[in-house]
Amino acid sequence: MSNVQSIERAFLLLEVLASDPMGVTDLSSRSGLPKSTVARLVSTLESLGAVRRADDGMLTIGAKIPELTGSTSSGPDLIARVRPHLVSLSRDLDEDAGVSIPDGYMVHYINQSDSDNPVQIRDWTGELIPMHCVPSGLVLLANWPKERVDRYLSRPLQRFTPNTVIDPDSIRDRLARIRADGYCWVYEEFAEGINSVAAPVYDREQRPIAAIHVHGPAYRFPHDEDASRIAELVKAKAAQVSSDLARLKE
Repeated sequence: MSNVQSIERAFLLLEVLASDPMGVTDLSSRSGLPKSTVARLVSTLESLGAVRRADDGMLTIGAKIPELTGSTSSGPDLIARVRPHLVSLSRDLDEDAGVSIPDGYMVHYINQSDSDNPVQIRDWTGELIPMHCVPSGLVLLANWPKERVDRYLSRPLQRFTPNTVIDPDSIRDRLARIRADGYCWVYEEFAEGINSVAAPVYDREQRPIAAIHVHGPAYRFPHDEDASRIAELVKAKAAQVSSDLARLKE
């Protein structure tokens, strides 16, 4: 295989992975390349940070790609722009506020602003969590094309608590409500005793690139009468970040 051919094939694999996470076998089928060739190229791309392999073997675009393109959808630049809004939310609501980005079929929590409340939830920064059980993931799923959502829901969905919604039709109904409302509440679906609300952040092309969330202990967050007010506040902060990112690209 020539160097030029290797580059062409590596680029093809990245194009395929940009659409969906998948294993080596599916990547071979979708790209039309032999499995042995795919495995060899993926190994090289993985060592360079261009591809990331999850614990379950699923492959996704690695952090090096957005880093090279200067993307504002991940890494320090996004954190720098979101951080003041997280601090404002955690101060105003007296609960922890964070930001996450999509990572294949997971959400990757990349930063959090802690409240001064003496009883706090743990810091989830650095964690990868399936999209269907947290509001940050659900607001991103709600903005995906139908075909991609269908592929996500065709997989076995893990139940984390008795409240975790794993029925595909129920999730589709929920995503429709999220599109109408612009935010999502989750009540003890990923971890018992934790409630959370999130809203999506968009880039200039209105693609969902991140989510802002606030979470707190279920016994105090939210007070029933405050749920809508809190959600609208989070939604407004996410809209401000989206507007900031759009102006940045002008």
